Amino acid sequence: MSKVLATNIEKAPQRSLYKALGMTDDEIAKPIIGIVSAKSEIVPGHMNLDQITDAVKAGILAAGGTPVVVPSIGVCDGIAMGHAGMRYSLPSRELIADSIETMAYGHALDGLVLVPNCDKIVPGMLMGAIRVNLPTIMVSGGAMLPGKCRGKKLSFTSMVEAVGEVKSGKMNLDELKALEDTACPSCGSCAGMFTANSMNCLCEALGMALPGNGSIPAVYSERLRLAKAAGKQIMKLVSECITPKKILTKQAFYNGIATDNAMGCSSNSVLHLLAIANECNVDLKLDDFATISDRTPNLVRLMPASDWSIEDFHQAGGVPAVLNQLASKGLIDGSCLTVTGHQLKRSYANAAIYDPEVIRPIENPYSPTGGIAVLYGNLAEEGCVVKKSAVKPQMLKHSGPARVFDCEEDAIDAILGGKIVPGDVVVIRYEGPKGGPGMREMLNPTAAVVGMGLDESVALITDGRFSGATRGAAIGHVCPEAAEGGKIALVEEGDKIVIDIPKGKIELSVGAKELEKRAKKLKPKIRELNGYLLRYSNLVTNAAKGAVFKKKF
Repeated sequence: MSKVLATNIEKAPQRSLYKALGMTDDEIAKPIIGIVSAKSEIVPGHMNLDQITDAVKAGILAAGGTPVVVPSIGVCDGIAMGHAGMRYSLPSRELIADSIETMAYGHALDGLVLVPNCDKIVPGMLMGAIRVNLPTIMVSGGAMLPGKCRGKKLSFTSMVEAVGEVKSGKMNLDELKALEDTACPSCGSCAGMFTANSMNCLCEALGMALPGNGSIPAVYSERLRLAKAAGKQIMKLVSECITPKKILTKQAFYNGIATDNAMGCSSNSVLHLLAIANECNVDLKLDDFATISDRTPNLVRLMPASDWSIEDFHQAGGVPAVLNQLASKGLIDGSCLTVTGHQLKRSYANAAIYDPEVIRPIENPYSPTGGIAVLYGNLAEEGCVVKKSAVKPQMLKHSGPARVFDCEEDAIDAILGGKIVPGDVVVIRYEGPKGGPGMREMLNPTAAVVGMGLDESVALITDGRFSGATRGAAIGHVCPEAAEGGKIALVEEGDKIVIDIPKGKIELSVGAKELEKRAKKLKPKIRELNGYLLRYSNLVTNAAKGAVFKKKF
């Protein structure tokens, strides 16, 4: 696109502005590559991104391009957790996509290197890149190292669960302070298979990142070498006109879903894969996740499902080793194109498992089915999602009385106040994309359940969503959500709820006639909104559609 500005007589005014930036005629004549950086000083996963962008620059320059860095916003979910700021986390994904579309078109860029880290930033950047459909490659900032305290391996989950342990008397304040000082020891996205690392890994399976993107820790020099390689590779993608829509086919998304299930990724990955597919005009549905989960064995269980970290996963062989195992049983289509310029199978052809405890061989999986389960029933007619690989075996089937809350804060107060007892089913509603708005993550209540010692006896259901750091019988993305009249809005205190994760069912044990009566009396809770959240609430679709903006108004 930049050639128009570099050669036409009529574009001399634009070239004068390039020269105001210090560009030479030679630099203006070369392909101009936008490096989209989420660098900030408030997000631990982003504090090292200036080093990544410098390495990408070096790669682009070495390959004959002209790099320019443009910014992206990014919200740290951990810092936003548990207060009004979390309402902006998922909505920020749409802002990020919009800003990339705007910057890429506005400045006639020829290609993009995306440098994100952390939850919504990865899918948001991909969504924007797909819209402009310029040659694009993803290289993230990498994972945080695990913390260690008194011989125990830690992650951010450890901190959130520790609050419940202090409240229940299992931990004192000195012990809490020791964890606080050591749980997050380096820059990078939090150390387990949480949303950021899930999406960074899935970018490899989708074909939008080079091998290693998902697992190389942030502080490894290997990460800088990967960034230089990405800078060089974007020039090949530009010269060969390999664009995201050529890579992100329906089969590529099936590869992503299979990898998602094999690795026990965050349940948020369902939202984001649906949203990315929507930008590609690929018809992806929740049923696809259920179908692929049923045939895909779960080979990896990292934090919070175990004590293994992303660093351990990297040393064990990373995403290529997982793809190699899945391909051995015909569960991956290796013919899909990737940003390497070659078929996906070339990325995993020689991959091996170096630690069969961290990545299990496909003949010895954790379970014969995948780590993500989709449930349906009268309580979730359009579906809901649970990270099955992080659920205790005794909680895969559960029934109990509903304890109903219309917001996250009230539920947390009840859990930490000892008002939730074994057998209960905590229901948190009006926290969906429209009703929240913003579909807040419910890590604090789920961590409080664990901290209070109730994770083997209490389930939690919400039309909100969960952090990848959540573990336990935490069922989210209930659709339709309460704000759009879903039956979760009709649940009353004490109603029996039946959950059967292996069979993919969730039922509210209340008769149809009684539910009709309740529906007639229902007055949905409406929050007073302004600014971006007001626009977001009016434009957003539900979680079964990826919580994307409507395309028609």
